[in-house]
Amino acid sequence: IAAFGMTRRAGRSVHNDETLAAVLNAGAPVVCLVGKSHVYHVKTALGIDLDANLEAIRTSIDHVVKQGREALFDAEHFFDGFRSDPGYAALCVRTALDAGARWAVLCDTNGGTLPAEIGQVVDRICAESPQSSIGIHTHNDAETAVASTLAAVDAGARQIQGTVNGIGERCGNANLISILPALVLKEPYRSQFDIGVDENGLHSLTLVSRLVDEILNEPPNRRAPYVGASAFAHKAGLHVSAIVRNPDTYEHIVPDSVGNARSLPVSRQAGRANLRALLQRAGIEIDPGDKRVGRLLEHIKVLEEAGYAFDAAEASLVLRVREYLRLDRRFFDVERYRVSVERRRGSDGQEVTASEAVVVARVDGERRISASESIDPVDARDRGPINALARALGKDLGRYQNYVAGMRLVDFKVRILSTGTEAVTRVLIDSTDGEGSNWTTVGVSPNIVDASFQALLDSINYRLLRTADGSMDETDQLRLRSA
Repeated sequence: IAAFGMTRRAGRSVHNDETLAAVLNAGAPVVCLVGKSHVYHVKTALGIDLDANLEAIRTSIDHVVKQGREALFDAEHFFDGFRSDPGYAALCVRTALDAGARWAVLCDTNGGTLPAEIGQVVDRICAESPQSSIGIHTHNDAETAVASTLAAVDAGARQIQGTVNGIGERCGNANLISILPALVLKEPYRSQFDIGVDENGLHSLTLVSRLVDEILNEPPNRRAPYVGASAFAHKAGLHVSAIVRNPDTYEHIVPDSVGNARSLPVSRQAGRANLRALLQRAGIEIDPGDKRVGRLLEHIKVLEEAGYAFDAAEASLVLRVREYLRLDRRFFDVERYRVSVERRRGSDGQEVTASEAVVVARVDGERRISASESIDPVDARDRGPINALARALGKDLGRYQNYVAGMRLVDFKVRILSTGTEAVTRVLIDSTDGEGSNWTTVGVSPNIVDASFQALLDSINYRLLRTADGSMDETDQLRLRSA
């Protein structure tokens, strides 16, 4: 754990700077101080001369070290400063290291320096600095933060500053979720470095990435390298045929090595190989030469012509396939539902919108009625009719209630497929169980609420299929063979 602050301000001593004191009073064993290393910023932003800035760096780092803390110096705007005045930028780094800093971290604060230049500059600084004392801090404004970080490591940097999922100001910081597997799995880094994370630890990478997204209430990036849902998705029939024979043909690492999984989406562009792989993942055994495989693929294409998008919603596809093969499990039946939206004046005289939903379902032959009002108890804001439906639907499912208690919807996407108020609507819902498992379902209807309800039903049924009754039994196999 490191406390982060800045070097003392001009005109203050290290004993009379409240910001520096607050950083030290945090009690962290490591203190990281940011300071200027660009002549333009020293003169313009700080309004002091160059020597005064060097003295602020020296005395601040010295003060931290004398307090028994490990000191880091983040050289702000270093690469822009080096381009402008390499001598002064390098002198700021030397001053910090001479004062006792364990690390001097070179910051590409504006994120515009490209990897080749980063590597050249880091190589020069490392040649003039104590061994293993240089770090790198990049931003992603040119979408090269990960590449620039690895270029810095190649040149001798031995500390990396980054964030999970690349979270950060503007376009983000260097993404540790992409950097870690490169260092652990890729040569020459794999043989060269011990970073404190081994291949066993790397299996939790996808879970960590999704957990942080969940904490921040952000939808996971499907196209994120290594951990995204599409990172190991193979759609083209040619690719899939090769993947089935030898995964190395189109995968740069084994998906499981980072806790992810291979995906072979089925769609109108995909072929029989994708469908057979889906059936296998769903636990459905069927002979590759069975004529129903071709008919099933045509059935999927008909559904996609109607607006469904199964390449992005495999959970719904699994349910449709099981229905087509007469293997669907009826955990519960929804008799009817009703949603109302009312705009009214609250007790404080302000206009509010309130959504209410009622769902009537049969579970094990018993009729259950659940209602929910989508009003947040904390801020009294309406969370919308779909939220009310989701809460009502998942409120009372009898013996299945425990299986859906941990479910949460993490993303809700609406796509209008045609023009006009009568347009067909596609709704995609991303769900999670809070333990690293994510799945996507789809609904299509001219009515946006009905499309949403379809996707909600699929999400709950898929969860129950995987947890309450998730494996095919002998009866399923007999039904499939005789269908």
